Amino acid sequence: MQPLGIEGAWVNTPKVFTDNRGRFHELFQSGMFQDAIGQGFHLAQANCSRSVRGTLRGIHYASVPPGQAKYVTCVSGAVLDLVVDIRTGSPTFGKWEAVRLDHTTHRCVYLSEGLGHAFMALEDSTVVYLCSQGYAPQREYAINPLDPTLAIAWPEDLAPVLSDKDAAAPTLKEAQRRGLLPSYEDCSAYRRSLLRTG
Repeated sequence: MQPLGIEGAWVNTPKVFTDNRGRFHELFQSGMFQDAIGQGFHLAQANCSRSVRGTLRGIHYASVPPGQAKYVTCVSGAVLDLVVDIRTGSPTFGKWEAVRLDHTTHRCVYLSEGLGHAFMALEDSTVVYLCSQGYAPQREYAINPLDPTLAIAWPEDLAPVLSDKDAAAPTLKEAQRRGLLPSYEDCSAYRRSLLRTG
């Protein structure tokens, strides 16, 4: 696993074994994860999302603590996966990083608690993501993925298809003004507590 430019986010490009029967790769391996991240991953929920070309989901996040860490991969098709630093006080606050996930490279993205997550389907796609906490509506929030201040470089050849909820989500500045964003300090403290407990 390799760290991305935003603290708390990594990308994993697994080794793929191919023969006349097909292909095999390890989607997740706890020892490798523990060695790279320095902590284990507690699986509380696994989600599978089917999206038509142009679907844009996110930017989603959960309040910290406990937040919701995610380990994301694309098992068919291709998506542009985004990690967005929405932690107030972070040195990279408001920055984002994109990784193409597809069924050829089998890349996976891990984002720790407090980071925002979004993806756009570059073709009809199926995304699977493992979550450290179950879905809890009272702790779930969104930021508009078309926020001009974030200036995310979504593919220009695709018209984004958003849910009504995501289209009505506040901008990053509005979410910050309303006190809806996690703080870098709280997220760092929570991660340190996970390192202590393994």
